Order: sequence, then structure tokens, then C-alpha cells
Amino acid sequence: MSLTVQDIGEQGLLKRVQAFCPSTIVGDDAAVLPTEPGKSIVITSDVLIDGVHFSDRTTPPESAGWRAIAANLSDLAAMGASPLGITVGLGLPKTTPVEWVERLYQGMSDCLAQYGGAIVGGDICRSPVMTLAITALGQVDPQRVIKRSTAQPGDAIFVTGYHGSSRAGLEMLLNNDTALERASLIRAHQYPIPRFDLPEISTRVSGMDSSDGLADAVLQICRMSGVGAKLDRALIPIDPALKQWVSTEQVMEWALYGGEDLELVLCLPFEQAQHWIKQVKGAAIVGKITADPMVQLIDSSGEFESRPLSLDRGFQHFSNH
Repeated sequence: MSLTVQDIGEQGLLKRVQAFCPSTIVGDDAAVLPTEPGKSIVITSDVLIDGVHFSDRTTPPESAGWRAIAANLSDLAAMGASPLGITVGLGLPKTTPVEWVERLYQGMSDCLAQYGGAIVGGDICRSPVMTLAITALGQVDPQRVIKRSTAQPGDAIFVTGYHGSSRAGLEMLLNNDTALERASLIRAHQYPIPRFDLPEISTRVSGMDSSDGLADAVLQICRMSGVGAKLDRALIPIDPALKQWVSTEQVMEWALYGGEDLELVLCLPFEQAQHWIKQVKGAAIVGKITADPMVQLIDSSGEFESRPLSLDRGFQHFSNH
């Protein structure tokens, strides 16, 4: 029979999870993190709920941990920041296996080991449902902060990689589809990659990540910047495995509204964007910012008619569907 958190108690569990933290930082009432001179602190938080953001059906504990950290690191990357540390608030039913918790922390630790930062504190409590609350701390040069509100007409819309893959991977997992030729889609869902591989920012850049979908990111940037956009469906990068699996319209629906791809969506001068494409693997220019406030999906190939994009099509926590 599996050892549960009830069997070892709070202190016993804390001792186990502290093994995933730097011994020189944890152990006091709060963590002290050094920052570089002239840098600004960046803070972001996420709350993940069992059955809403993860489940044993689609995400083993290691994947749930990785995804939780990757989503927060992606928020830092979307601000142009580098990670300093992570705090973890964990709510657990008392019958949770200790092994599940250790595997969760292993996934978090693996992601941090690859992309930077460390678990520097947090809290554990009893809860009727598994809850994971992450706060990520980063630092950024104040002159190189990426904001949503600085896009200008004429800017290129630049994305760092494939869209639609995570949603497709989720669909495969829900339907027990483990086809090897589409394994990249499952990987994209279970182990998304935060994009810290941008060149050094030396020009005005506006943007955010596409955790809620490509359409959501473009619309949010346009709303904050007071501009519009033309997003070209023919230019959106899609994993070939996805193109070969479902219809063109389904591909586009997942690319625009599926979410959780954790790519960056950036608006910057065309010349700079073209230069970045040569340096960022998988990147593409997918459209342009316009003075007209309408945000449209167009098709430069001429096969599909233009249509407006909507904030209502993606996942909404408090919608009726």
C-alpha cells in the first residue's frame, strides 16, 4: 500500500520536498534572493486545479510539475525577464500518495534545472482537491521590458514557434491515441518549452505569450496598444504531424484558440523581426499591426475569406461551456 501524506504528516512531507530546494535559501520564514544592480523585479502567479489544469488521465505527476513551472517561466520570458526563483503553494487531500508529490516536485525541478531558477519556498496544506499555486520571480533590465501596450502600425507580428500542438496533444491523450507519428504533439502538451531564446532586445518590442491561444495574444496586444492586426493563416507555423492528422479548419481552430503552446507573440519593426527569424529556431512572421482597429484572420493564398478574431472562442474559466 502506498505511503500517503497523512502517514508522514506535514513536517515529514516538508522534509521530502525541501530536498528539491537549495539548502542555502530555504529553512527560514522567507527566502532572500540577490538581484543584479539596475534590474527590476518581475512577479507572476498561477493557480492550477486538479481536473481543470491537469489530471492523471493526461498528465502524470512529472508532467504536471513541469507544465506548472513552464507556464510561469513563460510569463517571465514574455516580459523579457530571466528567472530568479519559484515558490510553490500546494493543497493536497490527506490520502495523496507521497510518491505522487515527489514526482510532481521532480518535474518542477527538471524544468527549472533546464531553464533557470529554483524552488525557494512555499506552503503545503490540506485541501479537498489538489491545488498548485506557483509564484515566479524574475529580473529584467527596465529598458528592455516587453509590454502589451507598445505595438505600432506597421509592426510585424512575430511568433517563436508552432501553434495548435498542445491542444492536439491533449486531444490525443483524452482519446488514448499514442500514434508514434504524432508523438511530438503529446510532448508539446505534457512538456511545453518556455522561450528564453530570444536575441538581446535592442528595439521596441510589444508582446505576450500564447498560453491562452494565438488569437487571444494578438487581440490582447491590439486592445492594450489601441491598434488592429491582420494575422495571415497561411504563415502560422504548424507541426507537420498536426497538418497530416485533422482537417485544415480544425488545425486553424486549435492554432488560434487551443492555447498552452507557450510560444511568444511579439510585435516589432519588420526589419528587426526578419533579423530575429534567422536566430530563433521555428520562428515566423505571421502578420502585421494596422492602424485600423479591426483584428482579422486573412489568407494570403486566397483560399479562405477574411474573418474577425474573437476573445470569446478560447477557454474561459467562468463561461457556460
